Amino acid sequence: MSGSIGFDNEKYVRLQSEEIGKRIEKFGGKLYLEFGGKLFDDYHASRVLPGFAPDSKIQMLKKLSDRAEIVIVIKAADIEHKMRRDIGITYDTDVLRLIDAFRDNGLYVGSVVIAQYEGQPQAISYKKKLENLGIKVYLHYPIEGYPTNVRYIVSEEGYGRNEYIETSRPLVVITAPGPGSGKIATALSQLYHDSKRGIVAGYAKFETFPIWNLPLKHPVNLAYEAATADLNDVNMIDPYHLEAYGTTAVNYNRDIEIFPVLNAMFERISGKSPYKSPTDMGVNMAGYCISDNDTVCKAANDEIIRRYFNVLCDARKGHITSEPVSKIELLMKQAKISVEDRGVVKSALERSAATDNQPAVAIELPNGEIVTGKNSSLLGAASAAILNAAKKIAGIEKEVCLIDPSVIEPIQKLKVDLLGNHNPRLHTDETLIALSICAKEHSAAKKAFESLSMLLDCEAHSSVMLAPVDEDVYRKLGMRLTEEPVYYTKKLFHK
Repeated sequence: MSGSIGFDNEKYVRLQSEEIGKRIEKFGGKLYLEFGGKLFDDYHASRVLPGFAPDSKIQMLKKLSDRAEIVIVIKAADIEHKMRRDIGITYDTDVLRLIDAFRDNGLYVGSVVIAQYEGQPQAISYKKKLENLGIKVYLHYPIEGYPTNVRYIVSEEGYGRNEYIETSRPLVVITAPGPGSGKIATALSQLYHDSKRGIVAGYAKFETFPIWNLPLKHPVNLAYEAATADLNDVNMIDPYHLEAYGTTAVNYNRDIEIFPVLNAMFERISGKSPYKSPTDMGVNMAGYCISDNDTVCKAANDEIIRRYFNVLCDARKGHITSEPVSKIELLMKQAKISVEDRGVVKSALERSAATDNQPAVAIELPNGEIVTGKNSSLLGAASAAILNAAKKIAGIEKEVCLIDPSVIEPIQKLKVDLLGNHNPRLHTDETLIALSICAKEHSAAKKAFESLSMLLDCEAHSSVMLAPVDEDVYRKLGMRLTEEPVYYTKKLFHK
């Protein structure tokens, strides 16, 4: 595993901030800026662009904090139902997390919009909850014929029915917990209401992927397709940009398909459109900040493989259809990569085969060395792998016992005898608590405990799908875990 840097984050923050400032001035001092992708913690970008800070967008906004306010959009149907897999919480909970995160960074959150509101009980309850917390909430409604019936959409029965969001700053950042939440509809609705009030305003889109000035089949752009396989996003050459400027630019199908409609809306709202292509709408300086293309390509290919295992597991659990699996298989062929390129996969499967197909986990350490862990009477494979990795990093001999069995046994007794758990082996959270207890008295355990931070960004693979608690611990340690789409037991109920 390499710690190479392929992206100049400082340059990116500077260029992106400058470009946003130019857009604000272009539109007379008021800009609705739709943020694509994760605003606060863009881990996808940090994985495919090594050197990209997950919070770089926040750092950029902090440079504009005196001019910016944030509006968060959540679709009514997503409340309580849709999950952010990368951090393991639902969209409605993530809205609260985002508000706290923005405020902690000195950014002003103006309001929350519940989009596609049709009186859903969970939306009514959520609105009351937010208002009780002192947060302004606005309701936006479904519009019949959206997005093609422009005449109806840009009318009092369309956008005019939506509640107008009161804003006070020149830069209004519109963001959401995830894609498909209604960000662009919220921005255009505001433009409609502003025009009626005689307020001059504009719209732009903060983009990271696809990167418009990289080749269509560049691994970074293929990795974006892999990340959105369940949304059927496809990267394409922007035909409007090619016609207007005679140069190629990469965009994705949804923006290209909707651009004629957006253009018509701009014209109907403002009298003319400010853009000649969907690429024009984007503010995306990421392509200018790649400092090592080879490093970036390797990182992006690794991400495609990780995404492949993710959708395999989701399909196995019945969360998605097989279509995203087939799509990423095609992307892997285009990138000329396979699962064999992920070293921890082979190591985990070989360790499992050597132990009568018992679960096994492999972890690639910062120096590229791979360690494994298997099930034992005391520990699960995920726990054993973490302890073995910590030993190796700390320079502790393999034979050294980090956790005294006398510490583990009472935990097992509690699990089985009192809590009714049929699996006596310690999960990773229980193992780390036991390790922290032992670290107080034993120097080896203390060294191992202190080395856990070195697992950040380490690759890991499991021969079976792990329990959610183990997945969560690996995620919190910052490890990049993939799993085989295999259940450990034949039981029908899995927690």
